[in-house]
Amino acid sequence: MAVEQWGHERPDLPALPMAIFGRLSDASERVLRDHMNPLFADAGLQPGEFDVLATLRRSGEPHMLSPTTLYEALMISSGGMTNRLDRLERAGLVERRPDPNDRRGKLIALTDTGKRVIDETIGRHVANEERLLSVLTPLEQETLNALLKKLITGL
Repeated sequence: MAVEQWGHERPDLPALPMAIFGRLSDASERVLRDHMNPLFADAGLQPGEFDVLATLRRSGEPHMLSPTTLYEALMISSGGMTNRLDRLERAGLVERRPDPNDRRGKLIALTDTGKRVIDETIGRHVANEERLLSVLTPLEQETLNALLKKLITGL
């Protein structure tokens, strides 16, 4: 609707960029709000907490990273990371361990419970993503992935 209104008010402006970015924004918002956030909530997690657990899990054994590595990987502030880690530690999903290479440093490790929670949740998460993408053929999914990768690289 907004694109059509701009077309009426400012026919000199190209409508396609507005339509594409509007759809990207709308799709992202709907996927997160309606499909991903509820899945995380069912697991007792906030989206950012899921991201921390997933980053630790995919890092491989021993599933342990420094807070700095975590906040850089997730592109958030150190304060934001501290808040997430505090909540996850209270829930028994991660623990802070001394860094053997830095007397003052800490490492963040998945607990057995945290590993179980992320393993269960990531399976449901990927199945949910597959379901959401099922409106596209496999070829369309590959094309969309390639086009989005190209767009992001250009940004």
